[in-house]
Amino acid sequence: MYNTKVIAVSGVSGAGKTTIVKQLANEFYCPFLLFDDHTDKSTYPQDMKHWLNNGANLSLIQTPKFVISLESLISKNCSRFIFIEEPFGKERDSMSSLIDYVILLDQPMELCLARIIKRHTEHPNSDSIGSISNYLDKYEDHFREIYITAANKVRHNSDLIFQEVVSIKDATNYISNWLRNNTN
Repeated sequence: MYNTKVIAVSGVSGAGKTTIVKQLANEFYCPFLLFDDHTDKSTYPQDMKHWLNNGANLSLIQTPKFVISLESLISKNCSRFIFIEEPFGKERDSMSSLIDYVILLDQPMELCLARIIKRHTEHPNSDSIGSISNYLDKYEDHFREIYITAANKVRHNSDLIFQEVVSIKDATNYISNWLRNNTN
């Protein structure tokens, strides 16, 4: 029986967090939780640009449903790991005590942006072009700086910073080997 470790996979939007979390959970036969499955309209501060300009306190990003789900999973889990998609690593007060290791997917911003645009075009809706245009306006105005600021905060408290631009399979293999060699 294992002393279950919670592994947070962090990074900016488009870094590959969801895919890596699912691949790792599959490889290790462990449960996982995804950040976006536990968010709602009150998760983020209403004015993100104002939030950024006032210090970007990551603890103001609230996901009480995520905390409850993770606490519940920890209490009844007996696998080696629980993988979570947590964009902000241990930097949110509500999550920091629940996480054992943080893996930061530190990918180039242009790659992440390309993945976000691709996501919008692969699953189009009636306003895909408007949605992409709106997102890019916000990205240029403040989203890019929010992503960089959050990643910089997470970087200082990460156990593994993965910067290689490789396939998901290669990234998963590297992280899996790191987990086998660096976690007890």
